[in-house]
Amino acid sequence: MGRGRAKAKQTKVARELKYSSPTMDVDALQRELSTEPPGEWSEADRDDTYDDGYDDYRR
Repeated sequence: MGRGRAKAKQTKVARELKYSSPTMDVDALQRELSTEPPGEWSEADRDDTYDDGYDDYRR
């Protein structure tokens, strides 16, 4: 008992998520994607002293 009200609320939320068009902050998304994540190594930081034989095949 009492499931009707909860189900109605879930249906309402699902319908809002399905049919609403949320506003997107494109500038914030671009800033987030353009920065290098902390802790990641760049190509210049690689210590390439080990030769595994596949360097000729790298792009």
